Amino acid sequence: MKLDGMETQEIQLMQDGFSGLAHVSIYCVDGEGKELTKVSGDSKEAERLIELVGKKQLYGLYERICASAIEDQIIEDTEYKNIKIAATAVRAEGKPILCWLACCVLEDFDTEGPGKTASDFQVTTSEQAFCQALDLIRMWMTEIVRAKTNESNALAQSRRSSFSEHEMSRSLKRTEAMTQIVQMLAGKDSFEQTAARVLAIMQDYLQVMNLTLFQLSKDGTCIDAIARSPQQEGGSQNDGSRERGQQLTGNPQQNKASCSTDFAGNRASERPVVMQNDKMVVVSSGTLVSSALRSYMDENGIAAFLSAPIRIRGEIAMYLFLYTKKEPYTWPLEEVKFTSDAVRILQTMLEQRVARNSMASSYQSMTRMLNMVGSCVYVRDARTKEVLFANELLQHHFEQEYKQGTLDKLLDEARPIGVREGFYELHHAARNRWYDMHFTYINWVDGRKAAFYSLYDITDKKLYQKKIEQQAYTDFLTGLYNRMCCERDLSAIVKRTVQEGTKGGLLYLDLDDFKHINDGLGHQYGDVLLQSISNSLQRINGIRNSCYRMGGDEFVIIVPPESFSHFDEITEEIKKIFSKPWFLKDADYYCTMSMGICYFPENGEEVQDLIKKADIAMYEAKKSGKNRVACYSDKISSSSSKRLDMEKNMRNATTNGYKEFEVYYQPIIDIQKEGTPCTGAEALVRWNSAAFGFIPPSDFIPLAEYLGLINPIGNHVMKEACKACKYWNENGHPEYKVNVNLSVVQLLQTDIVEIVQKTIEETGINPHNLTLEVTESLAINDMERMKEILGSIRSLGARIALDDFGTGYSSLNHIREIPLDVIKVDQSFVADLTEDSYSQSFIKMVAELAGAIGVSICIEGIEKKEQYKVLEGMQVRLVQGYYFDRPMPRRNFEEKYLK
Repeated sequence: MKLDGMETQEIQLMQDGFSGLAHVSIYCVDGEGKELTKVSGDSKEAERLIELVGKKQLYGLYERICASAIEDQIIEDTEYKNIKIAATAVRAEGKPILCWLACCVLEDFDTEGPGKTASDFQVTTSEQAFCQALDLIRMWMTEIVRAKTNESNALAQSRRSSFSEHEMSRSLKRTEAMTQIVQMLAGKDSFEQTAARVLAIMQDYLQVMNLTLFQLSKDGTCIDAIARSPQQEGGSQNDGSRERGQQLTGNPQQNKASCSTDFAGNRASERPVVMQNDKMVVVSSGTLVSSALRSYMDENGIAAFLSAPIRIRGEIAMYLFLYTKKEPYTWPLEEVKFTSDAVRILQTMLEQRVARNSMASSYQSMTRMLNMVGSCVYVRDARTKEVLFANELLQHHFEQEYKQGTLDKLLDEARPIGVREGFYELHHAARNRWYDMHFTYINWVDGRKAAFYSLYDITDKKLYQKKIEQQAYTDFLTGLYNRMCCERDLSAIVKRTVQEGTKGGLLYLDLDDFKHINDGLGHQYGDVLLQSISNSLQRINGIRNSCYRMGGDEFVIIVPPESFSHFDEITEEIKKIFSKPWFLKDADYYCTMSMGICYFPENGEEVQDLIKKADIAMYEAKKSGKNRVACYSDKISSSSSKRLDMEKNMRNATTNGYKEFEVYYQPIIDIQKEGTPCTGAEALVRWNSAAFGFIPPSDFIPLAEYLGLINPIGNHVMKEACKACKYWNENGHPEYKVNVNLSVVQLLQTDIVEIVQKTIEETGINPHNLTLEVTESLAINDMERMKEILGSIRSLGARIALDDFGTGYSSLNHIREIPLDVIKVDQSFVADLTEDSYSQSFIKMVAELAGAIGVSICIEGIEKKEQYKVLEGMQVRLVQGYYFDRPMPRRNFEEKYLK
């Protein structure tokens, strides 16, 4: 959401108010970290306070909030025990757009506790007031941003449908103007006075400054202006009396010589070339005209004009003349049609006067005129409800209702009871058509008070508007409803469950490792997968109209109360969808999902709260190993809080030089040589957190992948392992090699080959002593890409090991395709090695195959002597496992194996 200068000013004023009330120093940055406001608070003390804390520490909070999908507020201690800092963010579409960075001096702190104390501050506050101020500013601005976002969405939708809205607005104004003109048909004023009022109404609708009604002399050679619009360029207001037409006549002396006297005895102007036609003439700025007409227009400064004859008994008696000096100007078709209708009404008025207001003549003229206008017209007696008139268009549109006598009921239902006049929308549900209806009271031709209805068909515009609204609530790629629609529908459904005492469910789905599909096959295939998944979800009974794409690879499904009895069947159908492979790029690919579940109103009634809880449950499923389902509970919520703390500490650990991430080394043993010597080690990362102690890799590796930190952590491990191996090689063991695991995310980096090359060059390791391990499932899932990447790495001199062999979907033929040096058999084949003949045969077969194709074989997970003894008769050279040694810190490894 963009902020203009005025909005920034308002934020500054609001911020100053909060600062003054809570006694905090605070300023605001936008979603890119750019400062929007000045620091609020006592200027000298605020400047000193921020200097003590340091903007770098404040921006650290901002970066953490930006990187987190859940945290909106962080409050932290500083090295000063009486100073606290905080960041609180306002999000739009899941991304922070405003973030306040604040610090305060506490008046209530432990004076005996450890840490320094910042002194000589006059402006202090309580910790409670500090927290309340942050909560208040975040909640208040969140509401403003939500309103701004809704306004922005409305404006965007308005722009998309601006043509439709403009058309509807113009049609409403046209209907109102035409209604006012029609009402004058029954007036008793003189024709000149009535005509002047008609021209005023036309001027208001057309927005053209110059409208004049000219009367022709009996011989047709001269004209005289009998009515003008109120505002004329260079003219005066018209009160309806006869005026001379000198403004558009050319040379006045020439006019006097060639004009006869009109019916009032006044001298009239010569009939100009613009009023020589017997039909309406429409000339815009770019219209090609005769030289005489162009000369006349240039002489009088006319940019565009419209001239229409008015007849009495078939003979031209008057001309309605409209012109503008605005350059350029093109007459819109709707304005031409409106003018044509107005001319017909003026002609009818004139005929009425000629017939000396004969009622029969007036009614006949009105009927003819109202049958020619482009809207439905219906008139009935205000007291008796008797139908006085219905034009032909109305009888066509509402034929059945008119004949059956149900039209009055239809019209009355479209407007509130007791309303005298106004514009309303009428929806004819039986025919699915919409009309703009104008209702007012008029005096009918016989003097009776009548209810007047005019209706204009806006069905096409309405359908277009509904199409635009549908697009605003629909995801363009998948055709599913979007987040905005989800929040709207969920709010309505939750409200209904509370009122009816029923129950519903909310499912939050996130695709597992979808990034690998996008990166490996390309975004076009990722889009195809998202479309296929969306189509499959919509085919499940009970949720066909309640599936939503929240963005990226996240989906939400609402199970409404009427489908809740089939909740288990619905979740099973969803799991079945992801249990089968997807056919992409001429091959089958597996893409599973993790799903979180919460129930309403059991787990809450607020939309955002329910979505957040389902999201928390989804993350719990993903953390438990992916391809799982988890239901929300208070225990999970507590776990989520712990996860947020772990997130915070992991981010701190990566910004502090990765000191907490320790590299352990498990020796790899050559059992074919005498004494079973060590040949090197596999590098394994361990997180020794200052806050939580040692955290198992199964807990922190998925979190690192989720936070996007696995790449820098993995690169750090590779660099440290290469440094260690270089040291071993230079201190008596040139044959030692080090194995480093490459995660899926690391291997899919576009610059992974460059990273490996840079690490080799910076550490100085002999590249042949570096073995990079990749999992079998990844290598097989995208064979062509892996062959290219692994081949490039091997060209640097490094070795490739295929890890976890035997656990994937591969065939033995794949081994020949992948450029590798070592096959590492998964430890699942070792667990029952002493008793299981299948495991023994499998290892023996792989060992023979490895020997045949010239690669080494390594067996992992050897924990017992009996397992080791079984391997002695096979062509197995390298082993590792607890029987020989556990993973250990570098210092311990070098004490034991670096002799």
